[in-house]
Amino acid sequence: MSRRWIQNPNRCADEYLDGIEDFIEFARRHNPGATRIRCPCRRCNNTLFESIENVGFHLVRNGMIETYSIWNLHGEQVDHASSSNAPRVDNVEPIGDPNDQVMGIIQDAFPFASTNINQEGEEDLPTPIDSAEFEQYEKLLKNANQELYPGCENFSVLTAIVELMHGKIKYRMSNLCFDYFLGVFKRMLPTDNCLPKDHKHAQKVLHGLGLGYEKIHACKNNCMLFYKEHETLDTCPICNESRFKMTSQNRTTKIPQKVMRYLPLKPRLQRLYMSTHTATDMRWHKEKRVDDDVMRHPADGEAWKEFDRTFPEFAADPRNVRLGLATDGFNPYGVLNQHHSTWPIFAFPYNLPPWKCMKKEYMMMTVLITEDPGRSIDVYLRPLVDELKDLWTNGVRTYDKSTGRMFTLRAAVMWTVNDFPAYAMVSGWSTKGYMACPVCKEDVTSGWHAGKVCYLGHRRWLPWDHEWREKDKEFDGNTERRLRPREWSGDEILEQLNRLDFAPFGKTVSRTRPSTHLNWTHKPMFFELPYWSKLKLRHNLDVMHVEKNVFDTLVGTILDIEGKTKDTIKARLDLERMGIRRGLWMNRDSDKARRDLAFFSMKPNDKKEFLKFVSSVKFPDGYASNIARCVNVDGGKFTGLKSHDCHVFMQRLLPVGIRHLLPEDVVKPIMLLSRFFSQLTAKTLRRTDMFQLRHDIVQVLCKFEMIFPPAFFTSMIHVMVHLPEEALLAGPVNYRWMYPIERLLGELKKSVRNRAKPEGSIIEAWVQYESLTFCGINDPSPPSSPFLWFFLLPSALSLRRHLSHLRCHRSLLATLPPCHLATVASLPPCHCRCHLATAAATSATAAATVATLPPCHLSHLATLPPQPPPLPPCHLSHLRCHLSHLRCHCSDLHRCHRATMLDLIRRGRSMTTAPSSDPPAQAASAATAPALLDHVVVGHEASQAPASSASSVAQPPSARRRHRPTDTMDTTTSTDGTGASGSQPGITTLLYCSFYFEI
Repeated sequence: MSRRWIQNPNRCADEYLDGIEDFIEFARRHNPGATRIRCPCRRCNNTLFESIENVGFHLVRNGMIETYSIWNLHGEQVDHASSSNAPRVDNVEPIGDPNDQVMGIIQDAFPFASTNINQEGEEDLPTPIDSAEFEQYEKLLKNANQELYPGCENFSVLTAIVELMHGKIKYRMSNLCFDYFLGVFKRMLPTDNCLPKDHKHAQKVLHGLGLGYEKIHACKNNCMLFYKEHETLDTCPICNESRFKMTSQNRTTKIPQKVMRYLPLKPRLQRLYMSTHTATDMRWHKEKRVDDDVMRHPADGEAWKEFDRTFPEFAADPRNVRLGLATDGFNPYGVLNQHHSTWPIFAFPYNLPPWKCMKKEYMMMTVLITEDPGRSIDVYLRPLVDELKDLWTNGVRTYDKSTGRMFTLRAAVMWTVNDFPAYAMVSGWSTKGYMACPVCKEDVTSGWHAGKVCYLGHRRWLPWDHEWREKDKEFDGNTERRLRPREWSGDEILEQLNRLDFAPFGKTVSRTRPSTHLNWTHKPMFFELPYWSKLKLRHNLDVMHVEKNVFDTLVGTILDIEGKTKDTIKARLDLERMGIRRGLWMNRDSDKARRDLAFFSMKPNDKKEFLKFVSSVKFPDGYASNIARCVNVDGGKFTGLKSHDCHVFMQRLLPVGIRHLLPEDVVKPIMLLSRFFSQLTAKTLRRTDMFQLRHDIVQVLCKFEMIFPPAFFTSMIHVMVHLPEEALLAGPVNYRWMYPIERLLGELKKSVRNRAKPEGSIIEAWVQYESLTFCGINDPSPPSSPFLWFFLLPSALSLRRHLSHLRCHRSLLATLPPCHLATVASLPPCHCRCHLATAAATSATAAATVATLPPCHLSHLATLPPQPPPLPPCHLSHLRCHLSHLRCHCSDLHRCHRATMLDLIRRGRSMTTAPSSDPPAQAASAATAPALLDHVVVGHEASQAPASSASSVAQPPSARRRHRPTDTMDTTTSTDGTGASGSQPGITTLLYCSFYFEI
C-alpha cells in the first residue's frame, strides 16, 4: 500500500482523503475495541490520545506527520533485527488500550531492563541497568499491571495516577485540592481499590518516571558552592560565613543558608532518544533540512556551518545535540515582594525541526537559583559546565529507540540567549559605561551628553567614499575618517582574559575594576569548554528587548512624553555646547529660557489625533492584545505596553499613523526602521535580504544622527547595527529571542503554591511536568494562525460529514458557469473574499472592494470577464445549498473571524443590485441573491445571539452594523452626503488588509 499521500500538501485532494480513510480502517483493524488512539497529526504529534473520529478530523485539519510513514504506534511493527528497513506488518497485536500505552512508556523509560547480561560486551546492544533502576522498573511494572479495583479493565493504578496528575498540572490544582478530590474518588470506588490516598503517595508511584534533581548548598554571599571537594565544609573559606542557619540546639537537622537546585542534563538528553519519533526528529537538521539561500533554522547560519567545519568528528553523527542556553530572572511573588527574584537556566536542543524547536515540551531546566546572582552566576554554573565538559569529551551511552542500538551521545552549547543585563552576567563584559557595546568593546564611539553616556559614530559603517563622512555640522561637528570597529575572535578574547587577574566571586569582595580590565568583570566559565573560543557567535543580542527599548525611545521622543522623551533641556544645552543645530537651541527671552517644540515632535493636536487613531484600531483575535486600553488620549501617553505590543506597534501602526503628522524627512527613516524590524523578525530569512538590511540600518542610524540630539542614542539604539550580522551567523531571530523564555517564566510563576518556599514549588511542579510530558499526554497549544478558518472546524463534526461536505462542494461547483468556476475553483476555501470579488465585479463599487484585497489575490480577479452573465434560476438552488454549508462551517468560527465574514457578506449584499433592463430570469436572479445573503446573515446571527436578545435579530442591517467588531475597517466617504459611490478605503482598512497579506 503506497503512502505517498502523506506528502501531498493538498489536503482536499481525493488521494489524501482516501489515504485518511485507509489509515482509519488500518487503525480500527489493528486496534479492535479501542475507542482512543494516538493522533498522528502535526499538532498532536502522536502524543495525544483522541477518538478515532477526531483523529480523522485532525488529519484533515492539520495534516499527518510527514515522517510517519511506518505506523508503528498504531499496530505496525518494524523488524529492527533485519538488515533491511522494510516494515513487517505480520503478527500485529492491538496497542490501542491506554494501559498498553503506559506499558510502552515504561519500556521507553527503561529500554534495556530485560536485556540479556551476556550481551553486555557487544557495542551496538544495550547494557543492563543497575539494581536500583531495576527496582524502580519492577515497581512501575507492578503498578502498570495492577487493576485499579478488582474487575477494572480500563484503568490500572499507574494509568489512573498519570491521568489525575496530568489534570493537576494542566489546571494548576494545589496539593490540598488534589488531596481532597483524590479522597473523594477513593470513596466513590469499591472499598478494595488501590488508588493512592493523597498527593504524596501518588508522587511515590510516579517517582520512577521522573528525572529528579539535586540540592546543592551555596554560600550566603554567592562566594562558592559546597560541591565536590567542598561538600564537607561547614563554613565558606572565602568570607567565613556559616553554611547553615543558626537554629535551636535541640534541632537534629541543619537548615542551609542558601540552596541551589540542579537538574542533571544527561538523562534529559537521553530521553529525547527514548521515543521513536523524537529520535527521528533529532536528526532532522542533517537529513531533512533543505540547504538553499533561505535560512529557516539555526543550521542554515554560518556559525553552525563553521562549527561543523572546525569539529568534523562531532558533526559526523547527526544525533549529537546542539544546545542553546538562556537565563532570566522573575519575581515569583508577583507584586508582593519586589526585591526577590528567581533565576532559572534553561537548555533547549536545536536539532529539532522548526515546528518543535523552542517549544515548552523540549525545554530543559538545568539550574534554579534563589536570588539575583549578578557576576557570581558562574558560581552556580559550575555543575552545568562540568557536565557539559564531560558530554563533549566522553559523552554518554544512550539507547536510540528508532534504530534499537546504543550510541555515544555528545553535546555542545552553540550560544546563549539573554536580555542585556543578563548578557553582562554571562559574557563577563559589563553593558554599562563608555564601553557598553559587547560587540564593539573598547572601539565603540561614546561620549558624555546630557548627563549620560551616548553612542554615536555610526558613519564608521558607511563606505569609505560616502559623502556623509565629510559632513560635520549635520552630525556631531566632526568629520568621520575611521573604519568600522574590528571584530574580535574567541581566541583573541581568551588570550586577553588570561592576562587579567580578577577578584574572587562574592558580595563581600570589592568591585573596583582596574582600567586595564576595560569592561571585563570576570572570566566567563564557558571558556573552560574546549570549543567555546572557536565559536563565531557566543552570546546573542535579544531582539525582543532591543525592539521594545527602541520603540520606547522613539515614540517617547516624537510624542514628547514627559519622562520618556530624549529631547530634554539638558539635550538642548548639549547642542549649544557642541555648536550644532542652532534651530534646536534654547529660546531665551530676557532672563528666561524655554524649550520650543522640535520639528521631529508632534504638535498637541496632531498627538491627540495619533492617539485616537491608535485607540480606534482593533486587531484580529490572537494577533495582538487590545492596545486601546494602553492609550491615554487626554494624558497624551501610553501606559502598560508589553513587549509584544511594542513589537506590533513598531511594525504595523507606527509607519501608518505618523505619515501625515510629521515632516517627510522624519517619517522616511522611521518607516525604514519599521521595515527593518519586520524583515529581521520574519520566520524565514534570505541572505541577500540580510545584506540589504545591514546597509539599511546604517542609513537609518545616520539619518537619526542628523535629526535627533545625541542624547537620543542609548546603547539599545546603537546595538541595532549588529543585528543583521548576527542573523547571518545564527539564522532566524525566533530561535534566539526571549519570547519563548518569557512565556515559560510566566508559567513557572503560576506554579508557586507555597509562598514561603517558591523555588521548591517551582522545581516540584517542573519535575512533575517533565514526567507527564514524557508520558505523552500533555495538551499541545492550539493553532496560532487565526485566519486558517477552514482548518478550525469544530471537533463535533465527524470525519464522514466533513468529507461529504467537501465532495458536495466540488459537485456543486461543477454546475456553475465557466466564468464563475474559474474564479471559485482556483482559490482555497479559506479565501472567502473571492466570493465577494465575484459579486463585486458586477457592481459600480467594485473598485472600493478590490482595493481592500491583498495583492496576492488580484491575479485571480484578472480572470473574471468585465460583465459576467447572471446565474440562471436553476443554479439558485445550488447556490442556496452552498451558502447553507458555508453558514454551517461559519457558525463555529471565532468571533473575530465570524464578524469579518459577515461584514464581507453584508458588503456583497449591498453591492448586488438588479439592472433596470434585465430580462425576467435575470431580474429573478438579482432579486433572489440578496435574499439568500440575508438568509445567511440573519440565520447566523440568530444562532449566535442569546435567548434574551432575540429581538435584536429582527433589526435592520444598518442597526446591527453599529455593533460589529470590524467597524475599524472604516472608509472615508465623499462629502456629497450620499457616501455610496464616493467611498474610498481608509487608513484602517488598508492596515487591516496588511494583516491578511502577512499571514
